[in-house]
Amino acid sequence: MSPRLDASHTHEATSTSPPEHLDPIEQDDVLAGLPEIPPYDEVGPVDARALSKTLFERLESLEEGTHEYSYVRNTLVELNLALVKFAASRFRSRSEPMEDIIQVGTIGLIKAIDRFELSRGVEFPTFAMPTIVGEIKRFFRDTSWSVRVPRRLQELRLDLAKAGDELAQQLDRAPTVAELAERLGLTNDEVVEGMAASNAYTASSLDAQPEEDEAEGALADRIGYEDHGLEGIEYVESLKPLIAELPPRDRKILSLRFVAGMTQSEIGDELGISQMHVSRLLSRTLVRLRKGLTVEE
Repeated sequence: MSPRLDASHTHEATSTSPPEHLDPIEQDDVLAGLPEIPPYDEVGPVDARALSKTLFERLESLEEGTHEYSYVRNTLVELNLALVKFAASRFRSRSEPMEDIIQVGTIGLIKAIDRFELSRGVEFPTFAMPTIVGEIKRFFRDTSWSVRVPRRLQELRLDLAKAGDELAQQLDRAPTVAELAERLGLTNDEVVEGMAASNAYTASSLDAQPEEDEAEGALADRIGYEDHGLEGIEYVESLKPLIAELPPRDRKILSLRFVAGMTQSEIGDELGISQMHVSRLLSRTLVRLRKGLTVEE
């Protein structure tokens, strides 16, 4: 079942009016110095960034855990929900409901708000987007499996992913099975088993359409086709005994022409005969082989 935010977490992420239990004087203190905020769905990206900067400045002056702090923090969440929806749209092809993806992305947004510092000199959307996307990816990695596998292998996949990322940064290349096994204290066979289990994590529909930058059609259109090379294999196997019966010079000419790719003139120079002589010998040999195939059929 898809994880959802509990009621308190959802309220914390969406409640943006001053807390009801604040008296009018306390409410005025919370709103003092803040610009008037229009309905959130009417705030454009530029205005949202400007308002967010003002709210972050106010947040730094408030004590964490107070009602005032919660109000300003929740207002920041509402102002920046567009970032979550944009990040979630990248995963619209997944099987999970978009509502669940947005809820998980909102958790990433809240984490980004709690960690953000104006002194870093970075725009909040730039800082927040990796955290939001990372939270969504973690949700899919931890909960979404196309084929049911034992819990042990699900956990092993997570350990392999983490160890693989760490080793890739250290080694500046993809780690080997042996290196992963050493890092995790496992055998090579256990690592290979975990890698194989990872293939059960995602599955693509045969009717799934390709990405916009791919020229190929649906997966079903790329599976199963007539391999014309099979006919060639049959002919090669039939020709082997016929070629074995040829005189050595004729076999040599065939090899130089069709294996080495030499011209008739080059073959003539190689064998010390004229190009015309090579042509006659080659034609005679091909006619003989063709007749041999016809008789066998």
